[in-house]
Amino acid sequence: MRKLTSVLLSAALLFPIVSCSREEQSQTETAMASAVVETAVPSEATASQEEIVNERVEEILSGMTLEQKVHQMMFMSFRVPELSETMLSCLEEYNFGGFIIFGQNVVDLEQTMDLISEVQTANQNGGGIPMLIGIDQEGGGVTRLSYGTVGVGNMALAATGNPDEAYAMSYVHGSELEVLGINTNFAPVMDINNNPANPVIGIRSFSDDPAVVSEYGLEFINGLTASGIISTLKHFPGHGNTDVDSHTGFPCINSTYEELQQFELIPFQAAIDAGVDMIMTAHIQYPQIETGTYTSTSTGEEVHIPATMSHTILTDILRGDMGFEGIVVTDALEMDAISANFAPEDVICMTINAGADMLMIPFAYDDEGVQTVTDWTDMAVSLVESGRIEESRIDEAVRRILRVKINHGIIDDTYFEVTPEAVSNASAVVGQVGAPVEERIAYEALTLLQNNNNAFPLQLQEDDSVLVVFADTCASRIGTGELVRQNLIEQGVITEDTEFYVMANDAENAEECVSMALEATHVILVYRTYNAACLDPATADGFSSAAFDQIIEARHEAGLNVIFISCGLPYDAARFPDADAILLAYGSSPMSEVASDIDEQTTFSPNLPCALYSCFGVGEPGGRLPVNIPALDENYQYTDEVLFSSGN
Repeated sequence: MRKLTSVLLSAALLFPIVSCSREEQSQTETAMASAVVETAVPSEATASQEEIVNERVEEILSGMTLEQKVHQMMFMSFRVPELSETMLSCLEEYNFGGFIIFGQNVVDLEQTMDLISEVQTANQNGGGIPMLIGIDQEGGGVTRLSYGTVGVGNMALAATGNPDEAYAMSYVHGSELEVLGINTNFAPVMDINNNPANPVIGIRSFSDDPAVVSEYGLEFINGLTASGIISTLKHFPGHGNTDVDSHTGFPCINSTYEELQQFELIPFQAAIDAGVDMIMTAHIQYPQIETGTYTSTSTGEEVHIPATMSHTILTDILRGDMGFEGIVVTDALEMDAISANFAPEDVICMTINAGADMLMIPFAYDDEGVQTVTDWTDMAVSLVESGRIEESRIDEAVRRILRVKINHGIIDDTYFEVTPEAVSNASAVVGQVGAPVEERIAYEALTLLQNNNNAFPLQLQEDDSVLVVFADTCASRIGTGELVRQNLIEQGVITEDTEFYVMANDAENAEECVSMALEATHVILVYRTYNAACLDPATADGFSSAAFDQIIEARHEAGLNVIFISCGLPYDAARFPDADAILLAYGSSPMSEVASDIDEQTTFSPNLPCALYSCFGVGEPGGRLPVNIPALDENYQYTDEVLFSSGN
């Protein structure tokens, strides 16, 4: 397992990785890959092969009871690291179609493998069809495996300017999932982040350009396919133009269908044309497309039917106009956009009738929650029995699920024992082979957006001092500064005697931060923007921006430079345009401290460490801006003026 205190320690990782040829750089991927695919899905079956698959689907379907068919449509999760007897009994009795792995399910590699084995075995003991085991392993900020390769995230991949890196990164993710027993990844995000104020997509998106999202998204799918993993596009028909998070609110987009066709739907159509197997819906209102309304159960107000429940969007558009024949899976139905506005019975009825094939039903965190899982499933059966849902609609959905499971060999994979050899093989892959890949890509993605006065990289002289200040928005990353200091000493870039200070800004120490900044020879400011409020010094999320303003102004008055590192959304480059150097990392991971016990450590994204190393001349930024960065007005709100154009 890759440990926190050992990452980037060797000269082989710190230096050659950014200077070797592209051929040499690809050796890691070549060693991992047994073949390179040219399409986003396995090669299209011949007519006779399709007939064989369809015959098998009909044979299996004809032997299923109504309950078994409905259960096959349920994607569920027990969000615990160890299954109780109640949970195991539920899996044996209900034979669900899919199980989702979350962070709460994961402790270490062997435990994860054992958990998945238990899930599949319990399902088999009840006579079930092998399950889709899914996970949100997008890379970067959305990863579930604490011990796996975190990756750099989608926006960083696009910043490399090389779509091959999307393939390389997703192949790493897929290879790690495959050896653990996971067969489905809820990735890639195909949303176009055309709204800088979007609080939930942001750097999870490749770009604000549909062509870029399409190109990099298809390569990401290719990498997953080559590693044996099913891809799931999200969030249809597009979550990039929202300023509300559907986990906590109910977003609304007023785009017309024609506008979506010219923008948001382009990446989805490209992947559909390539034959992708699964698409996840978005809990978003599109009143210009779906005009149906519903009386909110919490407010009593009329809300529009979201895409997840819209027959117009899922059947007429996705199936009819766009030609998608795979599995439509909902986003989690316990998210506030759904649970705070719709009655459970109506949620089930409307999603299935709209065209959803698999439902992400509410997840159980304990034995009490198991009852909710079974209640939802039983309710779905009752709705069919009462005629509110036609059994033909159920059959249609189950056919798609069975077809995907047959085509990917899942239906015949019934051996789930975790052997010592399997654990050993997995340990040699997970968190190991991906390290040089993600680190190389992190350097390629680093974008030096501005470099006035040759402020970057630092020109360290004997007796120089360095101060790294982390904003309150990224105080949880402050351990990264100490990690970098230790590794720079290890590599001889600085010495034990070098004055290297790391501090976090808080509500009480602005004056101290400015004073320290004036005393240091070199200053690096690290900021993390995760929503628009982070840019406004008057808000709880943005107060550190005022301290950074003071530091930049004070150092300039003293004739000194400042390097600014953005380790979240890149849009904060517009907030600090006066910084001498602006470096974009497109992501970071929490690291409050570098623990002394190496066994307690987990992996993290390389984006921020590589950004800090590059400030000292270790590795050269090679990225270009994958989104437009708008200028801010006097109230720190985004304007229509583009301050930094994509491609810079």
